[in-house]
Amino acid sequence: MERIDHRLPWGHLGCERQLSVFRFGKGERKAYIQASLHADELPGMRAAWELKKRLTELEQQGALNGVIELVPVANPMGLGQLLQGSHQGRFEIGSGKNFNRDFVELSAPVAELLQGKLGDDPHANVRMIRQAMTDTLNALPAPSSQLQGMQRLLLSHACTADIVLDLHCDAEAALHMYALPQHWPQWRSLSAHLNVKVGLLAEDSGGSSFDEACSLPWLRLSQAFPEAQVPLACLATTLELGGQADTGRDEAIFHAEGILAFLAEQGLIKGEWPAPQYEPCEGLPFEGTELLFAPHAGVISYLRKAGDWVEKGEPIFEVIDPLEDRVSTLCAGTSGVLFAVERLRYAQAGFWLAKVAGREALRHGRLLND
Repeated sequence: MERIDHRLPWGHLGCERQLSVFRFGKGERKAYIQASLHADELPGMRAAWELKKRLTELEQQGALNGVIELVPVANPMGLGQLLQGSHQGRFEIGSGKNFNRDFVELSAPVAELLQGKLGDDPHANVRMIRQAMTDTLNALPAPSSQLQGMQRLLLSHACTADIVLDLHCDAEAALHMYALPQHWPQWRSLSAHLNVKVGLLAEDSGGSSFDEACSLPWLRLSQAFPEAQVPLACLATTLELGGQADTGRDEAIFHAEGILAFLAEQGLIKGEWPAPQYEPCEGLPFEGTELLFAPHAGVISYLRKAGDWVEKGEPIFEVIDPLEDRVSTLCAGTSGVLFAVERLRYAQAGFWLAKVAGREALRHGRLLND
């Protein structure tokens, strides 16, 4: 194992932060795994520790067929953002920016660098594109903030990977994942290993999140150079490992072993690994996700739990105003998987309280609700 410590730029007087990357194995192929980019989403960090121990063992056994880079703490900035005991890890407090938005868009500058250079050899094209991505990031002006510097460091490690797993979680949720629709056939096995309940598929969900900053440039480059052989060479996903409270040891071990079994199927780890225990989940259009909002303030009673299949018109939750004896029952506007609900049980008007993934498109444009 090699430990790589990056000092983050723009530290405060008397203190500094560092981003640590653990590199296992060697070879041409590479997987990259990071956890808790939203720093208050800790199930991924817990699973990453299990991965770190197991990867150390596998490396010592000579069982790795490629490089696996692991970043257990992808956001040291957000870990320190506690406000009166409440962790605020999704947005940088100083700027209000979401830690998982506005990553560098690589396809346009890479396309400019590679005009007239890509040909019929997909392997040669992949090497040239990855080098151009690295060169593009290195040529950028110095970062203007610690957040920007941290994002560039993360992307510089991930953009040369064949497989990228960005481990997150939702408030209170069943396992779900986000990916390009073109990659869904390859992700089905991971969904079966982990008992993922739904895949949410979109070519561009808006906001330039980390996984799309890794995978989407390949799709755009293949469209920009239709005469060349440009494969979609970065299989990237945001993997939501349940809800914020799901940091149990058994859960973390299960998640880590499922990820390792998937990487073994992809040829990065040697040996015999268990077959998936579950059936692959359905991949649904992210445009088909319905967000249900509180119509007024009050205490919430959920009538269904995350992971359930619900039918259109089925009651999902109640919002109760005990002062005015007002009870509002919110029903699903589409049939689908109720994959996430809000963790807090007091509703303010206009706040989202439930997410249902359906089969028919309901929304267009920017799909991320930040």
